[in-house]
Amino acid sequence: MDKRQKNQHELAFEDAGRGEAPRSSEGRVETTTAGLSTESQADTSKLMEEVCEKENLKEALRRVKANAGAAGVDGMNVAELAGYLRENWSRLKEQLSTGTYKPQPVRRVEIPKAGGGTRKLGIPTVVDRFVQQAVLQVLQKPWDSTFSDFSFGFRPGRSAHQAVAKAQEHIQAGYDWVVDIDLEKFFDRVNHDVLMSRVAQRVGEKRMLKLIRGFLNSGVLENGLVGPTDEGTPQGGPLSPLLSNLLLDVLDRELERRGHRFVRYADDCNIYVKSERAGQRVMEGVKRFLTRKLKLKVNETKSAVARPKSRKFLGFSFTGGKSAKRRIAPQAIFRFKERIRELTRRTRGISIERMIGELRTYMIGWQGYFGFCETSHILSELDMWIRRRLRCCVWKQWKHGRTRFRELTHRGVGKQLAAKTAGSAHGPWRLSNSRALAVALPNAFFISLGLPVLAS
Repeated sequence: MDKRQKNQHELAFEDAGRGEAPRSSEGRVETTTAGLSTESQADTSKLMEEVCEKENLKEALRRVKANAGAAGVDGMNVAELAGYLRENWSRLKEQLSTGTYKPQPVRRVEIPKAGGGTRKLGIPTVVDRFVQQAVLQVLQKPWDSTFSDFSFGFRPGRSAHQAVAKAQEHIQAGYDWVVDIDLEKFFDRVNHDVLMSRVAQRVGEKRMLKLIRGFLNSGVLENGLVGPTDEGTPQGGPLSPLLSNLLLDVLDRELERRGHRFVRYADDCNIYVKSERAGQRVMEGVKRFLTRKLKLKVNETKSAVARPKSRKFLGFSFTGGKSAKRRIAPQAIFRFKERIRELTRRTRGISIERMIGELRTYMIGWQGYFGFCETSHILSELDMWIRRRLRCCVWKQWKHGRTRFRELTHRGVGKQLAAKTAGSAHGPWRLSNSRALAVALPNAFFISLGLPVLAS
């Protein structure tokens, strides 16, 4: 590609300075926390200029394109964004610089929740996502460095696995009762005034405050009508996770002040204590604090004081005792099996190669997360169960007795055993555990077709 062609593919942002949003060693905008610090409003007088710096904007565009996502209320997709910005950047920059940029309403989308029910997402337009991402990159590093060490969700350099490991550490230290707090519809019920008061403590620039308030109050398009948004921070925008952490940092600091051992990941907060009585006392105290200070409500049906082994946290649970081990929560295993059943239905009418290809995509992602468990026998049992289901599918595809006899003998099964199995009145599930199918369709056969092994 020559220089002229390359320039046509670059976003023609005006060069507003040489500054660049901080990047990690992997080239991402997100950076790891650098310990607790404070930030004064004197440091935030030119935030909008930082947002509009060329390199920051180029990185924001790259991230929005990489994250893809659906179109907003204007119908513009991510592929059209770069071209739109080339034509309209001067106007957008002027609006941001003068504090007159007005976000569009978000598009309401409902997606199924893993545990049942639906979760409401608010999908901003791709232009609004681009602006939010540019703002995020400027605010994230100075804000994140002040957050609690016991907060793990939506933070660079932190993960769900780290949160689970920290919870395990608390349990092994003898804090074997958990105050499991679930905030009721947190993202839908964030009080805007409470949140903006927290933002104003860190941001002194009126343009930035107005822009953030504009994203919160942009409205929502649902059933063809645009309604107001008087509360909540829509899930779906790049800025919402940072704002949620800013608000819930108030809770983190209060728990630290009280000397509690806890772990928070987004709106899931687990506090670890040494007795049920202490747990009940903590639960009542935290509920009062959330209601009075943050105008938030605890979901009574999903919150409880219990032993950690009877609760789930980020898909994991724990065995009992001071040597508590990480295990996969029963609900997560149930959902995994439901998905595997969908992919291995005997009536799907697809080849075993294609079926294993689809299984592979799902299983690799699942293993990447739940392989963090310390109860490998569960993974071994799931491996055996999946292979039995695949043997059922193959047996079903062979259909007739003659075909089954031929396939069995061809794959090394003796004629007598092959004839007995092919003529059996038992169903596919019973036969999937038979010696004949174990010989004809060994584990190595499925592995050769690309089936992952969970217990590897």
